[in-house]
Amino acid sequence: MRDPYKVLGVAKDASPADVKKAFRKLAKQHHPDQNPNDPKAKEKFAEINAAYEIVGDEKKRAQFDRGEIDAEGKPRHPGFEGFGAGAGPGGFRRGGGPGGQHFEFNFGGGAQGFDAADIFADLFSGRGGGGRAGFGGGGRQAREPGADIALEAAIPLETAIHGGKARVLMPNGRTLEINVPAGIEEGKQIRLRGQGQPSPSGGPAGDALVSVRFEKHGLFRIDGRDLRLDLPIALYEAVLGAKVEAPTLSGKVELTLPPHSNSGRTLRLRGKGLPAAGDKAAGDLLVTLRILLPDSADHELEELARRMRADKPYNPRNELTK
Repeated sequence: MRDPYKVLGVAKDASPADVKKAFRKLAKQHHPDQNPNDPKAKEKFAEINAAYEIVGDEKKRAQFDRGEIDAEGKPRHPGFEGFGAGAGPGGFRRGGGPGGQHFEFNFGGGAQGFDAADIFADLFSGRGGGGRAGFGGGGRQAREPGADIALEAAIPLETAIHGGKARVLMPNGRTLEINVPAGIEEGKQIRLRGQGQPSPSGGPAGDALVSVRFEKHGLFRIDGRDLRLDLPIALYEAVLGAKVEAPTLSGKVELTLPPHSNSGRTLRLRGKGLPAAGDKAAGDLLVTLRILLPDSADHELEELARRMRADKPYNPRNELTK
């Protein structure tokens, strides 16, 4: 894979917030669902995710910057340049490294590398024979796990409230179905055990960390844990007051409009926003009234307006000129 910084288009000193912003922008732009006619979309999407696994993780980013891991998250071993390099038939090469001496043996062909610390650990661990190349036990007891991967799943607001299923696209092109708990907050992560990168040393696979994003809703706008709704009302409902139906995510409710309700007035429906999460209270639904005149011409309404203009004029914009 290319340099993860170049893949995400960020500088090496970019802040975590800038890295996350760049990742989200690119992931949305190159998501295969948004590019059904682009055969390379999945490959590009996978590269973006892999880059974010490195640069978006504080520990891995530091390891990459120090040269301890490569762009795929695999460890780089100091003093080891590859199999057979610099060692003649039947010879060996010795090099230094953070874990102790490193020896490379060549028995008439391909070289095999051993870390001295590993060899002595096998010899004195009491695990007996059957180890690597005849040296003691069966290798390291704790294998390094594979890298985690960062993904994103867009869910409807109804799923966020009531819970349900969601689908997430994996970097390899597979689609997984995940369970979304009721009341989940936007930005929270769902961990999929063993669905990350395979281990380079035979250990367990990493996990997939799926961040939840709420889809844009046709009626409601998200404001923290509150929801906002523009509700059209008739002129006579605004003047005389009325009981009208208002939609919520859990069904319709009856809303009482006070007489002389101006367009732009906001009424609060307690507990009708996003549900409670943990020790937090449920959000509210903030309903903003929008007076809507009839579509067709109404001569009586026009005559009433002319009489008001002549007999009872007023300037609703006085507050703007103060």
